[in-house]
Amino acid sequence: QAQLVESGGGSVTPGGSLRLTCTASGLNLDNNNIGWFRQAPGKEREGVACISSINNTTYYGDSVKGRFTIVRPNAARTVYLEMSRLTSEDTAVYYCAADPLRLSLQARHYTFWGQGTQVTVDS
Repeated sequence: QAQLVESGGGSVTPGGSLRLTCTASGLNLDNNNIGWFRQAPGKEREGVACISSINNTTYYGDSVKGRFTIVRPNAARTVYLEMSRLTSEDTAVYYCAADPLRLSLQARHYTFWGQGTQVTVDS
């Protein structure tokens, strides 16, 4: 059974950086489109970034453009979300998701999900 695992979350002060990691068992991430999503308390799940399995084309949510980068090292079976210039608005649980066919920033398009990792930005 496919299982995604996120790691790298934690607490950081405003303006700081974090790198989240997505790995998987029972699923080869290199053959899947990968999305990063986040959900803050009381808010809907928001698409942050996604990357294509075919040519590594990337897309970003408007709120993170220029600050976040999704990275898929060649044949590493790992996807990273590099986050910089973090603000309190970035506080949320971050999830990675995978789908072999669909690439988008909409959560409903993804089949496999991790359990999430908490990111807290607070002075």
